[in-house]
Amino acid sequence: MIQLSNIDKYYDSKFQRTFVLKSVSMEVQEGEFLSIMGPSGSGKSTLLNIIGLLDAPSAGGYLLYDKSVLDLKEKAKVEYHRNFMGFIFQAYHLIEEMTVYENIETPLIYKGVKSKERKAMVADLLDRFNMVAKKDLFPPQLSGGQQQLVGIARAIVGKPKLLLADEPTGNLHSTQGEMIMEVLRELNNEGMTIIQVTHNEKFAGYGKRIIRLEDGLIRADKINKAELLTE
Repeated sequence: MIQLSNIDKYYDSKFQRTFVLKSVSMEVQEGEFLSIMGPSGSGKSTLLNIIGLLDAPSAGGYLLYDKSVLDLKEKAKVEYHRNFMGFIFQAYHLIEEMTVYENIETPLIYKGVKSKERKAMVADLLDRFNMVAKKDLFPPQLSGGQQQLVGIARAIVGKPKLLLADEPTGNLHSTQGEMIMEVLRELNNEGMTIIQVTHNEKFAGYGKRIIRLEDGLIRADKINKAELLTE
């Protein structure tokens, strides 16, 4: 599904070149649940943004379903984002002028889902995340954790084929975090491909494969046998 070949990401200043990613090569099969770990500054979020077509590498190749996607025009990228990918961001990126309900509903409108179906899909997630009472509030009226839940609901409501999650549980208390990871596990069992960046060893363990980045390099890439046994 995803094939990265010798991906570099660097920034040039007057006297030096600073690498964020160095010669990163990896494949992700359809239906995988991959956790990417590493210390701050190791390149995790940059790698996720490149996979999500939000950033471009400085060098290397990226095939998505055997098609090179590095030279896509902006319109084609938007189509991938609209119909194929879902994103959970560390910074939420909620629309402050929209209610909780409207934020979650927006991706479905872009995908052309009919009104009656949209209502049912949004209602299901509001109920699952215990947010029904908050549906008419605006993001500034919510706590950080509540905003994170809305961002997660918005990312998964359209059942994307590929979900990219940057610290999905970073602003949640442990009980909420476990609930979200169980939801992600369910979605993965239904066939959704998930790539998450996390600092949390326990939540990384929900992935069926764990990659460890350090200084922009892949230091380890291992199958998580413990998680495979839970299937």
